[in-house]
Amino acid sequence: MAGFVRLLVSGAERMVSRFFKTEQEEAVEAPSFFLEAPRTEKLLEQGALGGLRYGLGSMQGWRAHMEDAHTAQLQLPGALAGWAFFAVYDGHAGSTVAHFCAQHLLGHVLEAAALSGPAEEEDPQAVKEALRQAFLALDTRMQALSQAEAWERAGSTAVAVLLSPRHFYFANLGDSRALLCRSATVAFSTQDHKPSKPRERERIEDAGGTVTLQRVNGSLAVSRALGDFDYKAVAWRGQTEQLVSPEPEVEQLARCPANDEFLVLACDGVWDTFDNSGLCAFVHSRLSLSGDPQDVCERLLDACLYKGSRDNMTCIVVCFPAAPGVSQEALQKERELDAYLEERVAEIYDELLQQEEGPSLIGVFQSLATDVNPSLPPGGGLASKRAVIMEAYGRVKQSRGEQQPSVREAAAAPSAGV
Repeated sequence: MAGFVRLLVSGAERMVSRFFKTEQEEAVEAPSFFLEAPRTEKLLEQGALGGLRYGLGSMQGWRAHMEDAHTAQLQLPGALAGWAFFAVYDGHAGSTVAHFCAQHLLGHVLEAAALSGPAEEEDPQAVKEALRQAFLALDTRMQALSQAEAWERAGSTAVAVLLSPRHFYFANLGDSRALLCRSATVAFSTQDHKPSKPRERERIEDAGGTVTLQRVNGSLAVSRALGDFDYKAVAWRGQTEQLVSPEPEVEQLARCPANDEFLVLACDGVWDTFDNSGLCAFVHSRLSLSGDPQDVCERLLDACLYKGSRDNMTCIVVCFPAAPGVSQEALQKERELDAYLEERVAEIYDELLQQEEGPSLIGVFQSLATDVNPSLPPGGGLASKRAVIMEAYGRVKQSRGEQQPSVREAAAAPSAGV
C-alpha cells in the first residue's frame, strides 16, 4: 500500500511539474519535457589518492535533456596538495550554467587569499568566506557573459565539499544536497533552499516577488541558484537580496578520521527517492558488498530510477579509510536474498496462473511489494533488486515455454507499486 501511495504522489507531482513549468523550460524543452523511455546509459568515474577514494555516476533518466554537471578533484594545486574538492551541479531550463560552474567555480575558490598560505595556517572562518565569495564572483561573471553572449535563460543548483586535512567545508545552493556518514549514521547534511522556508520567503517578498505553489512567482522551485538572471533584476536590491539568491550556505565540520566513512553529494533526482537516513544506509550496505564507490553509485542510480525518479541523476560517493569494506557475511546474506526472490517469483507466477488476468511482471512486483522482507537493501527496498526479479521472471517464463517479457511490460515494472 505504501508503494501505491508513493506512486500516486509521484504521478501528482509530475502533473503539477508539467502544468507549472517555468517559462525557461517551455522555451527550451517544448514540445516534450520527458522521454518515452528513460535513457539509462551511465557516465561513470572513479579515482583514488592516499586514503581517499571516490566514485561518480550520472544518468539522464526520463528527462528530455541531460543538464547535470560535476567536478571531482582529489588533489588541489600548490600549497593545497592535501586538499580535495567535489561538487554536483543540477541545471534547469538548460545546461549552460551548470557546465560553466563545473569548469570555473573551483578556479574562483583557489583565487582566495585564505587558500594561498601554508596548510597549517588554515583559518576555517576565512575558508568559509572564500567559498561564499567564490559563488558570488562566479555568478557576477556569468551574468555579464549571459548578456554579452545571449545565453539561454538557465540556472543551476550546486552542492560542493572542500576537503582539507582537518575540516569539511560544505557549500550548497538550491536543492542538491550533501551528507556525511560517520559511524554508520548521518553526521551532517546540507539543507535545501525552498521558497516556502520562512527566511527564503521573506527575502523573495522583500524583493517584490511572491511564493505561489511553493515556487518563486509560481515558477521556479528553488530559492537560491546560480544563473536564473531573470530573477536577479531588482535594481534596488543587492546581489544576495534578489528573488533568487546566488549566496550559498557554508558550513564547516572537523574531520574525525577514526569514524568518518563516506560523503555523498547528489542532485535532487536522487533525493526525490531517498531521504538522508535511507541513502546513508543504502550506501553503507552496498559498500559492504563491493567496497567500490563507483559500483555503489551505479547501483544507487538504478535504485532511484526504479523507485520513480523522473529527473536527471548524478551522485558522488567519497570514501575514507573507515568506510565499510567487503563483508563475507553481507555477501552471504545477499546471495540468500537473491535465492529467496527467485523462489518467490516462481511461486507468485504459478499463483497468478490460477487467476483470470494471468501472470504479468507488474503482478509479480505488486505481490512482492506486499511481502514483509527485512533482508531487502535498506533505503533501496524492492526497487533496488529489480534486476534480480526481472531475470527470475524471465527464467520462469522460459521454463514454462512462454515468451520473454516485452519491452512495454519491462518498462512498466518499475512503477508497479514498489
